[in-house]
Amino acid sequence: QSQLVESGGGLVQPGGSLRLSCAASGVTLENHSIVWFRQAPGKEREAVICISTTDNITNYAGSVKGRFAIHRDNAKNTVHLQMNSLKSEDTAVYYCAAAGWSCHYDPFFMNYWGKGTLVTVSS
Repeated sequence: QSQLVESGGGLVQPGGSLRLSCAASGVTLENHSIVWFRQAPGKEREAVICISTTDNITNYAGSVKGRFAIHRDNAKNTVHLQMNSLKSEDTAVYYCAAAGWSCHYDPFFMNYWGKGTLVTVSS
């Protein structure tokens, strides 16, 4: 059974950092583009950032450019999301999803989803 599991969420103060991980079983992440989505309370799920199968990176949320970075650890079948200079507006449940060969921002095109990890940015 294919499964994605996010970890690394928690409570952090504004300006702090967190690293989220998306670990997979039953699916090889390097064969998929991996998208991190987030959903804040009362808002729709939005794509944040994606790494393609050729390691091209696409930022979908302009507010995270220069603060968030995504990278693969193929040996561990894991993708990480490094989040720096966190702001209160980054508070959300973060989900990783596996798409096809190319990046896409639309949840409809995701093949696999994790269950999410909560990130709370608050003093």
